[in-house]
Amino acid sequence: MQSIQLADFDVEDLRARLRKMSDEELRKLGKAARYMVSPTANMDKPPLPTFVLQLEEAREKYPGRLRRGIGVGVIRTKS
Repeated sequence: MQSIQLADFDVEDLRARLRKMSDEELRKLGKAARYMVSPTANMDKPPLPTFVLQLEEAREKYPGRLRRGIGVGVIRTKS
């Protein structure tokens, strides 16, 4: 899985990558993004907006696959 650099982050590029990902790849990206926005990963500092956006986009994409009968779960974070 490629990491997204802060300087050249492109939301449309992320969305295109998400569309091409398998369910398993999308789950892995969601888990990684979920960790990267956690207080543990950020030493109790606010998360980088890039990781927040990745998590939001992954969450938005995955339930759409569920509605089409492709996916098997939902990416969730602790609130």
